Amino acid sequence: MAKFEYAPAPESRAILHIRPSYGLFIDGEFVQSSGGSTFKTINPSSEEVLAEVTEAGAADVDIAVRAARKAFDGPWGRLPGAERAKYLFRIARILQERSREFAVLESLDNGKPIKESRDVDIPLAAAHFFYHAGWADKLDHAGLSDGAGQPPRPLGVVGQVIPWNFPLLMLSWKIAPALAAGNTVVLKPAETTPLTALLFAEVCQQADLPAGVVNIITGAGQTGRHLVEHPGVDKVAFTGSTHVGKAIARSLAGTRKRATLELGGKAANIVFDDAAIDQAVEGIVNGIFFNQGHVCCAGSRLLVQESVADDVVMRLKRRVETLRVGDPLDKNTDVGAINSAAQLARIRELTQIGESEGATRWSAPCVLPERGFWFAPTVFTGVSQAHRIAREEIFGPVLSVLTFRTPQEAVAKANNTPYGLSAGVWTEKGSRILWMADQLRAGVIWANTFNRFDPTSPFGGYQESGYGREGGRHGLEAYLRTGASR
Repeated sequence: MAKFEYAPAPESRAILHIRPSYGLFIDGEFVQSSGGSTFKTINPSSEEVLAEVTEAGAADVDIAVRAARKAFDGPWGRLPGAERAKYLFRIARILQERSREFAVLESLDNGKPIKESRDVDIPLAAAHFFYHAGWADKLDHAGLSDGAGQPPRPLGVVGQVIPWNFPLLMLSWKIAPALAAGNTVVLKPAETTPLTALLFAEVCQQADLPAGVVNIITGAGQTGRHLVEHPGVDKVAFTGSTHVGKAIARSLAGTRKRATLELGGKAANIVFDDAAIDQAVEGIVNGIFFNQGHVCCAGSRLLVQESVADDVVMRLKRRVETLRVGDPLDKNTDVGAINSAAQLARIRELTQIGESEGATRWSAPCVLPERGFWFAPTVFTGVSQAHRIAREEIFGPVLSVLTFRTPQEAVAKANNTPYGLSAGVWTEKGSRILWMADQLRAGVIWANTFNRFDPTSPFGGYQESGYGREGGRHGLEAYLRTGASR
């Protein structure tokens, strides 16, 4: 397949103003840390230092939680749902108005292509605030009341910890339902991607959100641990690695705190011989190379029916050769930079193990930039279920290809994982889709598509992929004290 040559089309950074340093956003204002520690956040595509960010200590976390409690016990906790909705609608509109600014900042701090942050992350973030704004005055009619007609109530102060792969989108998944339900929030973004969360703090100020309703504290794992374990937090919402999720679950055991955990995955993308192959190839590419594979529900295991496996792999490689790897701010870029040096090292380690265990490695021929963190889209064939690349989450642009003969074998291989976040099925038979969906142990199953999200639809997994749902009525329920859970 001929690869078209494109002239560079870089998005301008002129719209954006990045401060040299950022404090913590507590009680409606940016403040300095009591400890004074800072860290740098960098552009992963160039290793350029973008800003110096404050690291919150235990004392800062305590101040933020107290501010959230004061707001919850004060006017915000007594505000009618219709009034809360006005703030959520206002935030959603500001996100749309400043969408270009957010998209550029997200691509700079995260490394993802601008066309993904512009066309996926930011519009979906705004959509979550619009959607949950509509729920704010309808909670009494959501079917969550107890038998005596007692309406659902907010939980109180919510501690939220989000990952680096979708910084603003994960923020919206967490904050929008929490506020719609009447809670207040202390949120910690990932240490490698704090800037869009801090820009969102400015949006809260612009929307005149009451002080203390949303507090944003920055830092690494220790800051998150202080937040999760703080006695003033009523609920913890975490998205991130299974390892950290297990540690959080252990720390919350025996406490009164609620928790929702959205963790890792090793999703199977299953292609049957009657699938529309070219359409399936596009879905495979989107399933694993979208956002550099930094997606917990990525289709990192491709299961192909034996009779079409050679054809699918041939067409897949031909398509992957056309992907453009490079500057995240170039509108032509398909695959951006790996988020950090540590993540790049992890990807390299597991792919080397894949080769040493006997799988056949193929990487797209492309010239990688000299500076920054880069990894070429890679496909492994000859993979068995025993290979580590088929069992462990790589969280990068690496696909493992396995084959199957029967639907029963496809189900057995797909379910042969401790995870259970997502799966994809490609076939023209509706009955087969329904049968597979019933057999697959995954929280979200896509049919003839992959990586499609909507704020009205709940998302989440089970087993080592966590518990609880985000999005839709089910996700909203996790932020409410209902008749069955008082």
